[in-house]
Amino acid sequence: MNNKPEEVEEDDIPETDLSGAVRGKYYERAMRGSNVVLLEPDVAKVFHDSAVVSQALREYLTEHGGPPAPSSGRANSR
Repeated sequence: MNNKPEEVEEDDIPETDLSGAVRGKYYERAMRGSNVVLLEPDVAKVFHDSAVVSQALREYLTEHGGPPAPSSGRANSR
């Protein structure tokens, strides 16, 4: 019995026909439904995923009634 993995030749890999594909077809839709925010490393250690971040923000808004005042920290203005 041979324990070596079988070598895969290029002909063994099926090709995918992308000739009818449209680049960026769903880009606008994806951007409308997404809001990507980068967390600083120290904050990311506490907030591991989007569900935890969302819950924390909901609690903040419940207690304070609105978004925090802009800080003089590093922020992207787009």
